[in-house]
Amino acid sequence: MKKEFGVKPYLFPMPVLMIATYCEDGTVDVMNMAWGGICDDNLVALNISESHKTAENLKRRGAFTLSIADKAHLAEADFFGIASANKMPDKFARSGLHAVKSQHVDAPVVEEFPLTMECKVAELQHTATGFRVVGEIVNLLAEEAVLDEKGQIDPVKLNAIVFDPFQNGYYTIGKRVGQAWSSGAALTK
Repeated sequence: MKKEFGVKPYLFPMPVLMIATYCEDGTVDVMNMAWGGICDDNLVALNISESHKTAENLKRRGAFTLSIADKAHLAEADFFGIASANKMPDKFARSGLHAVKSQHVDAPVVEEFPLTMECKVAELQHTATGFRVVGEIVNLLAEEAVLDEKGQIDPVKLNAIVFDPFQNGYYTIGKRVGQAWSSGAALTK
């Protein structure tokens, strides 16, 4: 028997995404968000409130980086979701993390996060359901430490954290349990 919960935004796992932008004065702003992800081969979609400093920065600069948070930087990633750059202009400096300018877009790359997409704003959408930013992925950066022996990104080495909307927890990705487009192939016969 299944228990009903009504309308809840419960999907698991949810990525812990770090959106990094430059503020008007050139300072770095990073926002933690879970309501976003890949929406096409070269596009990401971010659903955020327009009241965030990040939304203002996205409109002004037309670029951002999107990083995957990892276990080693869980405290900083969570802090980026707790603190608002509208109220705490030195938010990034307080984190103790470091950023460099992207070589491809007008946005910062947080050096400590192991995987980062460099994106330019492709579309800003204002709909009845809110504010959405569609970004075009221009480049993907990965630390060598998260690559396997073939030079590909190893999700286990990435040590990414995911968000649990049921109990507001963070979890790390576990071991590999199957192969996409293969594990269910026997059922096609």
